[in-house]
Amino acid sequence: MRKKRFSAAVIGAAIAPLLFVSIPAGTANAHGYVSNPPSRQAQCAAGTVPCGDIQWEPQSVEGPKGLTSCSGGNSRFSELDDDGKGWTVTPVGRSTSFNWTLTVSHATTTWQYYAGGTKVAEFNDGGARPGETVSHQVDFGNVSGRQKVLAVWNIADTPMAFYACIDVNIS
Repeated sequence: MRKKRFSAAVIGAAIAPLLFVSIPAGTANAHGYVSNPPSRQAQCAAGTVPCGDIQWEPQSVEGPKGLTSCSGGNSRFSELDDDGKGWTVTPVGRSTSFNWTLTVSHATTTWQYYAGGTKVAEFNDGGARPGETVSHQVDFGNVSGRQKVLAVWNIADTPMAFYACIDVNIS
């Protein structure tokens, strides 16, 4: 009687689909960022400033609502919190349009903008799902000079938000 031998390649090919199905899927961290004026993550993606992982996924700066960090509390993107990294500062007027690029749309409560730690604008979407791009006209009021603007996209159906910091010089 002849014994059948299976090669490692045949066994591996048979087992691989079973392993793939049994591996838990990770969460998708690809959603949105401020593309103009260029946020810190947009600058990383464009190669304007040398960066780590964020250069490949500028839309992934997600964290719990209520944070004030550019990284959204995500240690993988902590370099976004480094104010001395050499970020390009964009000259803007007292009223400036901020444009978001969205890769995944989420029901949205609010979009918030902070300059110098003070909220300067908030836009309420009331749970609506935005399109692929969103634009907000932000009036800075009496705020002027070089500022780090924190833009926050608050998601309606989760406790999460997306974060972007934009370095501007308000004239």
